[in-house]
Amino acid sequence: MVAQLDLSPITMNPYLIFVLALLVFGVALEFVVETQNLRRISPEIPAEFGGVYDAEKYATSQNYLRENTRFALLQSGIMFVLTVGFILLGGFRHLDALARSPGWGLIATGLLFAAALGLLMLLVGLPFKLYDTFVIEARYGFNRTTPATFIADLAKEIMLVALLGGLVLGGVLWFFTHAGPLAWLYAWAALAVFQLVMIYIAPVLILPLFNKFTPLEDGDLRRALDAYAASRHVRLSGIFKIDGSRRSTKSNAYFTGFGRTKRIALFDTLIEKHTSPELVSVLAHEVGHDQLGHIRKSLAATLASSLLMFWILSRFIALPGLYEAFGVPFASVGGQPPIYAGLFFFGFLYTPIGLVVSLLSHFISRRHEYEADAFAARTTGTSDPMIAALKKLSVDNLSNLTPHPLKVFLEYSHPPVLDRIAALRRVEVGQP
Repeated sequence: MVAQLDLSPITMNPYLIFVLALLVFGVALEFVVETQNLRRISPEIPAEFGGVYDAEKYATSQNYLRENTRFALLQSGIMFVLTVGFILLGGFRHLDALARSPGWGLIATGLLFAAALGLLMLLVGLPFKLYDTFVIEARYGFNRTTPATFIADLAKEIMLVALLGGLVLGGVLWFFTHAGPLAWLYAWAALAVFQLVMIYIAPVLILPLFNKFTPLEDGDLRRALDAYAASRHVRLSGIFKIDGSRRSTKSNAYFTGFGRTKRIALFDTLIEKHTSPELVSVLAHEVGHDQLGHIRKSLAATLASSLLMFWILSRFIALPGLYEAFGVPFASVGGQPPIYAGLFFFGFLYTPIGLVVSLLSHFISRRHEYEADAFAARTTGTSDPMIAALKKLSVDNLSNLTPHPLKVFLEYSHPPVLDRIAALRRVEVGQP
């Protein structure tokens, strides 16, 4: 039986006022940051890129920045209106009524609630993703994603979110239903184990669903990379080339895995456009993250921040006012309050703390990038190849060379390329 829709208006309470204020603050902050970032645009090519960029190509990079920024602001504005309207018009209340209608227990009801909300978010976000991929990225020569690949990727993403997300959500709901006052701690511990397992298995089970990993063929490049890895006593499960060109002309490389699944992945577009010394420096940078302990530190920080989140969650999850703010009745489901909805509502409340955590995370990440760059320069004996690689990556990807400091502070996990190059030049002359 389908539940009858409750069309009564949402009643304002302190939680709802706080959430609405956060939403307004978020969209206003983004507008200020992005407009300031656009004002930093100048037709003058930075001296460091004088021999790399020509005036036409540099103007193209700035047009790319403008178009992406305006599209992002449009998307944020539309999402703001839809989110506020959804809340005030009782959207969460209607989803909760839908999820309760089969009369299932709390965990099954929660999974249905999450699936309905996820499907709604997918449908709202899909037009933006399509426009970004097939219009903006195509206009600037980046997109190589075919409609078939796009649909296949989307289907795989939905499958993974349903499987892994459902497993995590079901586990969290089980702990909060059965584990008593320390449910938050047990849920965090279980999630921590899950994250560690995923780090181990993702390179061999999940990432290959989207990209083909081919061991780098024998040749001068492979020998150079192997020689560097041997010089640093690095034990890898392999150095792989991945078919990034199936989706984009942009280049990248990353270090992934844990223990016996530890591997280096180089985009085929990266290999195509860079020399062997440059690719050795890229490998050295990624090895630096590992040998300097950045990966372990980042994982520890992630686990610590999630522990804080679960502890704060435990203080709010059973407060009726939180549910009233979104129009969801605090009536029990299988003898328990609808904590599945409370998990999503808490996400709104956690926004300020999440912002502080992300600022700290980005700051540490930027320091780690400087350290990994310096590691690459010192262990290869020169910073020139790394500088050349950074320049090529910036030009090929039409990166913004002069972001506003506020944009960097709030959002950048990597330092601006000009700052990285300046730091690498100091390493080259022996300065700290």
